[in-house]
Amino acid sequence: MEKKDFVKLFELMHPGFFDKPYIRELPDSETFDEMILPLAVFDGHIYEKTLDSSITFGFFSGETDELKKAVAQVDEGWVPLFGSCDRVYCGFIGGSIASFCLIDDMGEHSIDGSRIKVGGPGCVGTLPEYRNRGIALTMVKKATAILRDEGFDLSWIHYTGVAPWYGKLGYKVVLQWNKNGII
Repeated sequence: MEKKDFVKLFELMHPGFFDKPYIRELPDSETFDEMILPLAVFDGHIYEKTLDSSITFGFFSGETDELKKAVAQVDEGWVPLFGSCDRVYCGFIGGSIASFCLIDDMGEHSIDGSRIKVGGPGCVGTLPEYRNRGIALTMVKKATAILRDEGFDLSWIHYTGVAPWYGKLGYKVVLQWNKNGII
């Protein structure tokens, strides 16, 4: 795929994105990345981290208020996005949330006659006391594997400022943007 294809895909997945007030209010100097990982080539071995045996991973199945409290510790603005817990994947320590992400289905789109099923991890966060242990990156690796196993063609990271972090899993920057649009 070429840049024009990624621009088209971005526009299909996020219509009117650059007209949203919270995007229009960003500083001129801030840029963000859109990243992809073709799931046909994802094997998960690019990043390996040995974690303590008390760390487990799985879909969140607790009370929504518990999840929202954890999300608020990372980014208050994300709390409304976590209204449903059915596609929230977490890293747990001793049964408590240490890290979380949404697993988004971004739809099936036609690009040059090919149908592409797109999903991706979003709103990835780790509670402050659990950071810098590799929990979140391991969680995103596992969430990416779930997308692959569910038949998605492409994993897309939307609206990130930490491209090198996702790059450790093999994600590549395909678009950059600022409040005025694609650069």
